[in-house]
Amino acid sequence: MSKILIITNHSYMLYRFRLELIRELMKTHEVVLSMPFVGHEDDFQALGIRCINTDVDRRGINPKTDLKLFCTYRKLLRDERPDLVITYSIKPNIYGGIACRLACIPYCANVQGLGTAFQRNGLAQFVTALYKLALRKANTVFFENEANAAEFRNRNILRAEKETVLHGAGINLAEYPYMPYPENDAVHFLYLGRLMKEKGTDELFAAMRRLRERCGSSVVLDVVGFCDDESCKDQLEQLVSDGIAVFHGFQADPIPYYAAADCVVLPSYHEGMSNVLLEAAAIGRPVITSDIPGCREAVEDEVTGLLCRVKDVESLYGKMCRMADMPSTVRAAMGKAAHEKIAREFDKQLVVEETIAALFG
Repeated sequence: MSKILIITNHSYMLYRFRLELIRELMKTHEVVLSMPFVGHEDDFQALGIRCINTDVDRRGINPKTDLKLFCTYRKLLRDERPDLVITYSIKPNIYGGIACRLACIPYCANVQGLGTAFQRNGLAQFVTALYKLALRKANTVFFENEANAAEFRNRNILRAEKETVLHGAGINLAEYPYMPYPENDAVHFLYLGRLMKEKGTDELFAAMRRLRERCGSSVVLDVVGFCDDESCKDQLEQLVSDGIAVFHGFQADPIPYYAAADCVVLPSYHEGMSNVLLEAAAIGRPVITSDIPGCREAVEDEVTGLLCRVKDVESLYGKMCRMADMPSTVRAAMGKAAHEKIAREFDKQLVVEETIAALFG
């Protein structure tokens, strides 16, 4: 039986979004995981998967730390001798990819979004050079939207024949089934995810404050997640103090919060493919989100939700006003159409089959 080594920077995200793919790979391969142990490693081990705790500084750019990670991956490949390596996220893609290239081990990378790496000129040039070095010998590189793949082509990082564009990670419709639209006294907007500037929380909080001034207690913002920076935390605490928002903290099971929402809002600056939008739509909730790659693919504007301009409080406020003013029956119909779109285009099993075909085709 051949061995597949999967390298990632977050065990929780891997378990939540790639479990079905890993289970499929386990049917015909030995699977080994290299990742920081930050949640769900016990669940992976319970499946019979050997897990290797590998420290990854997900955000910092420190030459010493990154060189240490590269050396860790070099040793990992020597020790494990895998037949195929699959990497997820930027540092495993780059340093794991270079290590695989030097070791002449077949590898495939997953670009789950561009983040801020290509938005700052100096950093963009540096990351482009590293990606060119890392991905030239990759068997294929998976993208979650066509715009991200085009960015790599335009930067001459990758040739088109080495790209595989998927519908994100897909959505398991058995785990996220359609649920009847709620009968709330107030219109509940839901933000679910990490609270950070790049997710559009500044715009969301400002728009929600204006909406509350306009509509009074007939609108509420529910927030589920955790704060990634202090400014978001301070703003959220003030909204809660003013009775505009309800903070539910991090929740391992988001489904009850999607089910209780009238509309899910994600005014993000950049995404690979937003799993929050896929989950919300699968359950049958309309969404408001930024008109950007990684968000717009999950929404049919005016049919399953509303698109707003990115980084634009006025645009977001206008869309939230429209959603709040709609009859509940219209919002429910948008949610039903959202579920049908997800079932047509983003079914998890189809994404798994496409991924397997690209890995071994």
